[in-house]
Amino acid sequence: MSLPARETDVAAMDRALDLAREASAHGDIPVGAVVTDVSGEVLGEGRNQRDLYRDPFAHAEIVALRAAAAATGSWNLEHCTLVVTLEPCVMCAGAISQARVGRVVFGAWDEKAGAAGSLYDVLRDRRLPHRSEVVGGVREAEAAALLRSFFLDRRDP
Repeated sequence: MSLPARETDVAAMDRALDLAREASAHGDIPVGAVVTDVSGEVLGEGRNQRDLYRDPFAHAEIVALRAAAAATGSWNLEHCTLVVTLEPCVMCAGAISQARVGRVVFGAWDEKAGAAGSLYDVLRDRRLPHRSEVVGGVREAEAAALLRSFFLDRRDP
């Protein structure tokens, strides 16, 4: 179950979708992420860059979390919101938990690898020391369409 999105979440998702398009233009899976403070000001952003840098950890969420930590001077992002176009995977959910991110807002659900409610629910697991508020399905159709288009283009010869 997801909570409703805020106006600032939708604005941040607009930027995340732009970043996802940039990732796709550079050959990476179209995922974009933005970290905002409580007022909605952007503290960090990122896009998938795994293929660009040949780095298995260069997921949009990790890139955005690193930028936000650098901007705030702290690894603790408990008063921040991470907005991402695709439901975080297990690795990213672990990083989100370690950064103590207070809220996570995402677009498309990931039934194959999602760790924020579809396949796993790492972000709200009561056995872990930190839980995030989760809002799923924000601009879901647009985020899913970017992913579908990306993979269809890769399959067609």
